[in-house]
Amino acid sequence: MTAVSTKTEAAQAASVPSSPEPKRFWLSGWDARYTPYLIIAPFFLVFGIFGLYPLVYTAWVSLHDWQLIDGNQGFVGLANYVELFGDAKFWNALFNTLSLFVLSTVPQLLAALGLAALLDRGLRGSAFWRAGVLLPNVISVAAVALVFAQFFGRDFGIVNFLLGFVGIDPIDWRAETWASHLAVSTMVMWRWTGYNSLLYLAAMQSVPKDMYESATLDGASRWRMFWAITVPSIRPTILFTVVTSTIGGLQLFAEPALFDPGFAANNSSGGSDRQFQTLVMYMYEKGFRLFDAGYSATIAWMLFVVVLLVAVVNFTLTRRIAGKG
Repeated sequence: MTAVSTKTEAAQAASVPSSPEPKRFWLSGWDARYTPYLIIAPFFLVFGIFGLYPLVYTAWVSLHDWQLIDGNQGFVGLANYVELFGDAKFWNALFNTLSLFVLSTVPQLLAALGLAALLDRGLRGSAFWRAGVLLPNVISVAAVALVFAQFFGRDFGIVNFLLGFVGIDPIDWRAETWASHLAVSTMVMWRWTGYNSLLYLAAMQSVPKDMYESATLDGASRWRMFWAITVPSIRPTILFTVVTSTIGGLQLFAEPALFDPGFAANNSSGGSDRQFQTLVMYMYEKGFRLFDAGYSATIAWMLFVVVLLVAVVNFTLTRRIAGKG
C-alpha cells in the first residue's frame, strides 16, 4: 500500500508543470537591460538618417570634384580644402559671419536677461507683456526683413530720418560693411530677444523665493541679488541659450539674404561687394548658382567646424562666468 502511494505521489509530482519563476526572472532581466535602448532607439534612428548620414555624405562629397548637374567628376582628396584656405571670398564670408554673430548675439542675450528680470517683477498685465515679447518670433522672417529694409532705407528710411535730427548725414546701410552688419544684427536681435527672455523668465520663476527673502534681510540690493542669486540659479538655461544662439548666429542666412535686394535676382550675394555675405550665403552661391557641390560641401564642413569650436568656447566661458557670479 505504501509503495503504491509513493508511486502515485511521484506521478502527480511529475505531472505538475515546472514553476514559472525562472522564466519570469529572465524576462524581467531582459526588460531592465534592453527596454531603455528600445525607448531611445527611434531618436538615434532618425538622427542617423537625417543627421549623421548627411554629415558623412557631405564629407565624402567635399573630397570630390562634384558638380550639381553632372554629378561626380572624380576624387580630388583635399584639393577643395586647399583651395578654400586660399579663397579670399571664404575669409570675407567668415569675417562677416563672426561679426554679425557677435553684434547680434551678445546684445541679444544681455537684453533678454534684463527683459526677463523686468517681467519677473510681477508687472500689471504680465500675461499681455509676455505674449507681446514673443510676437516678433512668430512673424514671418520675410515680413521682418521687408519692414527693416524700409527702416534702413538710404533715402527715405526712418533711421536716417531720426539720425538727421542729431546732425548725422544719411547712411547707405547696404553699401557699407559695418553699417550693413549693424542693420542685419538689429533685425536678428529684434526677432529673437523676446524668445530668449521667455526662456530666462521660466527659469527665474523656479528660483526659490526664500533665497531672495534671506538676501533682503541681509540688506542686499536688487542688483546684488540679481547677479548673486538669479544668474547662478539659471545657469543651465543661460548655457542652453548661449549654445543655441551660437549655432543659429553662425548659420545666419535668411536675414542678410532678404536684406539684399539683388539676392533673389542673382545680381548679388550679400551686397554689391559681399560686405554682409555670410558663410551659408557663400555656400548657397557655390552650390546652387555655380553648381559646384563639392566646393559647397567643403564650405559646409568648415562651417560645422567653426560652429563647433565657437560653441565650445562660449559654453566654457559662460559656465565659468556664471559660476563665479
